[in-house]
Amino acid sequence: MPQELQGFVPPTTPATSAHAPGTLVDKYGRHITYIRLSITDRCDFRCFYCMAEEMEFLSREQVLSLEECLRIARTFTGMGVTKVRITGGEPLVRRNAMWLLRQIGRLEGLKELVVTTNGSQLDRYAAEMRDAGVKRVNISLDTLNAERFKAITRVGDISKVLRGIDAARAAGFSGIKLNTVMMRGENDDEFCDLVQFAVDKGIDISFIEEMPLGTVDHPRADTYFSSDDAMALLRSHFELVSSAESTGGPARYWRIPGTETKVGFISPHSHNFCDSCNRVRITCKGELYPCLGQNDALALMPVLRGNPGDDAPLRQAIVDSMGIKPKGHDFNEQMQNPKVVRFMSMTGG
Repeated sequence: MPQELQGFVPPTTPATSAHAPGTLVDKYGRHITYIRLSITDRCDFRCFYCMAEEMEFLSREQVLSLEECLRIARTFTGMGVTKVRITGGEPLVRRNAMWLLRQIGRLEGLKELVVTTNGSQLDRYAAEMRDAGVKRVNISLDTLNAERFKAITRVGDISKVLRGIDAARAAGFSGIKLNTVMMRGENDDEFCDLVQFAVDKGIDISFIEEMPLGTVDHPRADTYFSSDDAMALLRSHFELVSSAESTGGPARYWRIPGTETKVGFISPHSHNFCDSCNRVRITCKGELYPCLGQNDALALMPVLRGNPGDDAPLRQAIVDSMGIKPKGHDFNEQMQNPKVVRFMSMTGG
């Protein structure tokens, strides 16, 4: 085991991290086929559930270079990962992000390159992203009200996001999805309007239960809105038909007959999806988090920089990370007192 990895508990053994050649399987038998790779902690918004208003961002030296990001993506795809999602912060504010997307899009074995964005830069980059090989794009949108949007994002201009959504549609991605974080008393009166907006645009939408990560300016127990409650609310306005469709992530989908729109629910509280987890996250600092809801991580940056011409130690470190992937999180117990104190923007949205 590389020296940088000494001290991690529990240690990885063949019993805890058995996997077939060319695949990654954790000790619970879950195949890892999907990585979420953050390329920056910076963002041009300051959404209150994602980051502090006065954030201290990492220096350039503390952040993976784009070449290091490519090495990570290439190594994972060489071990059976077929889906890479690029996240941030806001990934499109990273200088030369298009170069990285083009390089990852060409990787052998990759089936799907996806980007999660706040939409502010899509008007500028959507067509180039599509040409680079990005197949799908997820766009965060919690409200259609300009004043409320400014309050949630602290600095954002909704008109830029709306132009970005239209630019993404014009670019011809195979899938466009809105991501809406559900917050009681903040945006629950707009859920039906947001679905209708998605229907009118011919795109999909997923509603996400707020997760207890970092510190926020409001008590989560008061703002928590469950997927079941959202489903009941939406069914009073739309016919929702259960669908077995999947995009390889945690969302569970329903179709609205007569439209092109799927409505998804991501339910880490009410309908825990840990038993089928197929993903790991890598922060822009090179920290590999096998679970979003736990603090255990493995540092890849020292391995990358200590072995610039040899990916074998990186592959071994990734295999070792399977030994610290837990069975699951327990966000319900963390609602009042989160034990994961890093913000979502630090982990990768």
